Amino acid sequence: MTGDRLTKAAVAERALRLADEEGLEAVTVRRLAKELGVTPMALYWHFKNKDELLLGMVDHVLSGVRADPATGGPWQKRLRNVVETVVGVMRAHPSLPVLLHAVDKTQTESFNRATNDTLALLTEAGFTVEEGFWVASYLLNACIGIVGAQPGCPPGLPSEQEPEWRRQKRVQLETMPADRFPMMIALAASYRDEPDMEHYYTFCVDLLISAVETTAARRADHT
Repeated sequence: MTGDRLTKAAVAERALRLADEEGLEAVTVRRLAKELGVTPMALYWHFKNKDELLLGMVDHVLSGVRADPATGGPWQKRLRNVVETVVGVMRAHPSLPVLLHAVDKTQTESFNRATNDTLALLTEAGFTVEEGFWVASYLLNACIGIVGAQPGCPPGLPSEQEPEWRRQKRVQLETMPADRFPMMIALAASYRDEPDMEHYYTFCVDLLISAVETTAARRADHT
């Protein structure tokens, strides 16, 4: 890829891939230039320093998070679409939680647009703007937690080692004292097979949206 064909999006995408594979600390202008086959100076046309690069990564990865009122439908459906999109981005880019904490994300167009769209949905649901911001922050951190706590084997474990890992986890739970941890022993059975990840994520998103719906309905009952 030559410098004249190098786009801002291409740089951000490669930086995200590098962060996902090796961690955010691996993302430097010099390393990224080597990955792209250009000189560091070619990257400075798009990002003047690493801080700008990290912000560009956030802006790029969140570009698809929208809650456009023009799409129509009840606020619950549109809010679910936002949450599902954020969860999908988190699943695709495991470096994103660390990245979001490493920069001031309010300096990016995509994050501000997504927040603004979400606040509009939540005010439509009956929350004040301040309450809506609390809800939006809760949802973002919940998405991070859902992906970080997904069931199954540890990230990076070779697939051929997964059955043995599950077996050891099952045995560990099954041998706990039955009089003190009966439910933990019951949980052991869930490690016999690979977890149904899509069911897990659907269940978790349902849980989040139900919490917002219930709170919004309770507020409506008291007005």
